[in-house]
Amino acid sequence: MADNSNTNTNESRPDTVSALERGIAVLRCFDEDRRVLSPTELARLTGIPRPTVTRLATTLVTLGLMKQEHGSERFMLGPGVVSLARVFLAGLDVRAVARPHMQQLAETMGGSVYLAVRDGLEMVLIEACRPRSSMLAARLDVGSRAPMANSALGRAYLAALPPNERDALVETLRLARGSDWSAQSGGLQRALDDAHRFGYCISAGEFHREINSVSVPIVGPTGEVMALNCGSAAFVFTEDKLRAEIAPALIEMAKTLAREIGGHVPHV
Repeated sequence: MADNSNTNTNESRPDTVSALERGIAVLRCFDEDRRVLSPTELARLTGIPRPTVTRLATTLVTLGLMKQEHGSERFMLGPGVVSLARVFLAGLDVRAVARPHMQQLAETMGGSVYLAVRDGLEMVLIEACRPRSSMLAARLDVGSRAPMANSALGRAYLAALPPNERDALVETLRLARGSDWSAQSGGLQRALDDAHRFGYCISAGEFHREINSVSVPIVGPTGEVMALNCGSAAFVFTEDKLRAEIAPALIEMAKTLAREIGGHVPHV
């Protein structure tokens, strides 16, 4: 998962509340790979001084958004974040419309199907479907995150943006990834070229080494950009199969979903 340490919490815009920004930065440190963190680790990830991090964490504990591990000074997310997430997800009617289409595609193609939106420099899954017969352990689920530059989901999202917005976001990604960027930029550019030519983006072992997937963007009725993805084990979903079978089916599904929610599939 992407490191949150690239978020600058020391500089606030004049129209924002710095204490709130710092509190949210602390919450964003947690993910599937970092479920429990000490104040020292939170300070390192956010760039916030350790005493301030401790005060922020204690405040978040009193609000129910974090909790402290029994018998230690380490923290984890609290049940309060679930309530907030449920309110957000309940407002996304697209999930209810998308779910049956996604499940049908998962069963037909034998791969996992995801719907994601952007959150910062990552994509966050808001719906996930997998074939009932799958013997593979689920790698991602609702709430999981995918990096923007080397996941098919992130690439499809970038492809759907207006050129000036895409260029600005790619530059932000370049600055955030630092020395890692040279290893990611080539694959990203090839994926954007694919999107322009074919309407889809591929990530072949670049996000998860043993997973190949393809994504297409979809724009909701109010202009929000989302991305649909279908993927599976690389030995099952070869790149040839992604291009010949999975991508066309995913594009058709995206068009059907777009019609039903009053959106569209962009001509990227």
